[in-house]
Amino acid sequence: MNAVIDVTDLTKRFSKVTAVDEASFHIEENSITGLLGRNGAGKTTMMQLLTGQEFATAGSIRVFGETPVENSRVLSRVCFIKESQKYPEDFKAKHVFRSAPWFFPNWDAEFAERLIAEFRLPLNRRIKKLSRGQLSAIGVIVGLASRSPLTFFDEPYLGLDAVLRQAFYDRLLEDYAEHPRTIILSTHLIDEVSDLLEHVLVIDEGRIIIDSSADDLRGSATTLIGSRSVVDRFIGTREVLHREGLGGLASVTVGRLSDTERADAASAGIEMTPVSLQQLIVRTTTAAGEGTTHDNEWRHSA
Repeated sequence: MNAVIDVTDLTKRFSKVTAVDEASFHIEENSITGLLGRNGAGKTTMMQLLTGQEFATAGSIRVFGETPVENSRVLSRVCFIKESQKYPEDFKAKHVFRSAPWFFPNWDAEFAERLIAEFRLPLNRRIKKLSRGQLSAIGVIVGLASRSPLTFFDEPYLGLDAVLRQAFYDRLLEDYAEHPRTIILSTHLIDEVSDLLEHVLVIDEGRIIIDSSADDLRGSATTLIGSRSVVDRFIGTREVLHREGLGGLASVTVGRLSDTERADAASAGIEMTPVSLQQLIVRTTTAAGEGTTHDNEWRHSA
């Protein structure tokens, strides 16, 4: 497969703040990638760099083999949808969809009409009168119907209720199967999108700390629950991702266990539970003992 995005030693500084710190990665064409991380980790800045909205302080970016900055050949093939999307104040929803074909050569008006009906979007209401959920619906419809070869979704679907978020995920997968393209999702709702993702990039304090296929990450960690002394003895020198305890009990998250290790743990009376993708990333990006606080941040922050 060909790489749609190639990033090497990318750094972006704002005064004394380093938002992106020597990041290197590539994203293959016709794939769905999750760009994940806590608030302020650098996700939005990274996407702004990739879409030519910010200049890099150092390093290189190639999108479709070229720099994206002020490059119409690249930007005509890109769609970037964000939660705080801005529209002209006098616009109605119908004006957004009428103007979309000017920006997106692959625009599918028939698909957009089906999505408008499914999301029950009022076309004749002024943008400033729409609810947060209706504004989110405009964004996801544009992102899907654009059929852009490279499409970014920077959490525009957070305003949707659970039913409509699921509708978005379903339509994304269905249309992606028929019209493959490269899609990058940034979200806090990791468990909701985990089944969609083929690749995962996790950014923390501007650095890429996980760059892996989603299949490799699934099942790559296990939580061990049992007597503190028994669990500690079993863990030995293994790296611990997260630890909690209550009295004589311990709950410890470690990396992937072999079949033999799992059999040994079971023989020792240790209970083993799988770690979801969201739990794994929370454990990886937070210090031990802070998991609960930041788990809430991942679920509820916008």
